Amino acid sequence: MTSASNDRAAGNAPLAIEYAPAPESKAVVNIRERYQLFIDGSFVPPLQGGYFPTINPATEEPLAEVALAGEDDVDRAVGAARRAFDEVWSPMPGRERAKYIFRIARIIQERARELAVLESIDNGKPIRESRDVDVPLAAAYFFYYAGWADKLEYVRPGPVPGPIGVAGQVIPWNFPLLMAAWKLAPALAAGNTCVLKPAETTPLSALLLAEIFQQAELPPGVANIVTGAGATGAALVAHPGVGKVAFTGSTEVGKQIQGELAGSGKRLTLELGGKAANIIFDDAPIEQAIEGIVNGIYFNQGHVCCAGSRLLVQESIADEVVERLRRRLATLRLGDPLDKNTDIGAINSAAQLEKIRRLSKTGEAEGGISWSSGCALPERGYWFPPTVFTKVEPAHTIAREEIFGPVLSVMTFRTPEEAVQRANNTVYGLSAGVWTEKGSRILWMAERLRAGVVWANTYNRFDPASPFGGFKESGFGREGGRHGLEAYLER
Repeated sequence: MTSASNDRAAGNAPLAIEYAPAPESKAVVNIRERYQLFIDGSFVPPLQGGYFPTINPATEEPLAEVALAGEDDVDRAVGAARRAFDEVWSPMPGRERAKYIFRIARIIQERARELAVLESIDNGKPIRESRDVDVPLAAAYFFYYAGWADKLEYVRPGPVPGPIGVAGQVIPWNFPLLMAAWKLAPALAAGNTCVLKPAETTPLSALLLAEIFQQAELPPGVANIVTGAGATGAALVAHPGVGKVAFTGSTEVGKQIQGELAGSGKRLTLELGGKAANIIFDDAPIEQAIEGIVNGIYFNQGHVCCAGSRLLVQESIADEVVERLRRRLATLRLGDPLDKNTDIGAINSAAQLEKIRRLSKTGEAEGGISWSSGCALPERGYWFPPTVFTKVEPAHTIAREEIFGPVLSVMTFRTPEEAVQRANNTVYGLSAGVWTEKGSRILWMAERLRAGVVWANTYNRFDPASPFGGFKESGFGREGGRHGLEAYLER
């Protein structure tokens, strides 16, 4: 990747470094021509016989055909989960459940390379991210909750809480394996059984996880996976045999689910959209903050609900931060997700790419100044270059709507009070970042920011013991830590 032409003309472009290709081998994973549903411990064909293709977003080539679950298939899966709950999993002592969950974590580690390659092929994210972040964290969440399975009496004061029953879980396409771990691990540790519905565009790592369940000899019916589109997820959410629904995805769909379940008695947690503020004060370590900005918005092509998509910079250093940020973006490498040198992979789907393009054009039409690194985009696949918008006002569409792509909106502030006001000026409340050398200022900001997670001098750092979730239209409930067990236990 080379720097933008205006940087080259100014003579301040970084020294170009040529990287030899370093592709990860596709041979480590065996992608089947056709995938079935995973119900009651076995792979079974859909009752209606429907299938849909899953596409490699970097090449637009079909990868496999995947079973399309209908209402009858969802009913089969929920029935299997209910039987397993009543007969096997719920009566099983916590220490025995822990052994299965621990075994799943170990096998994820053993098959880490296979999982990482499959995730990058199906999702489009760089192999460095799936290898170094997604897969290790997925294993870590199973390890963590394996430790909780025989300690549920310590989750909260009072009588030992019991499991709810069957959990219906719907996950998004941006972190397919990791989101599956976030949902399944605490539910299983609490004694529930599960029916998981992965995203339509990224089902393959969840189906490989089903193979891991078989390898771990997880009792049949404890964890089931039904693939399909929105109708499949809707059938799972509405099924009367489901006692707990967990959804991660768009705010619009989350609102629909909340409306449908109102008065049903079902437990519900929602982890929805975000428009996080990454706040840089004038005493912040600038080079460290630049890396935090890049990690905050360009990690996973910006396909992150807690992405720091709004950059709030103290006015006195705004020009310096933007200039350094542009120089840093000029060094990022966009291309083949399986190349270990790649920083920016493919956008997950044609529909998401169209949304990013549309909102970027809106940003320009409303007066924002767009700058993109001068990288060549591959001819095939879904690609969008890392982009920075300056001259953005709080009322602009790109400052209010979640773009879910590698697009950063830059705004300025003068005082901490103004920074808080601008950061909270959003319908979302999932996360925020604060960069300053003053610990007292970090605490002052954290008390006032209406966000579920506030990172201090870092961004996008996760730990299984730390709860994650939002306020306002970013949803409710927490995942991770002791708090992540609460939603899967009877009150």
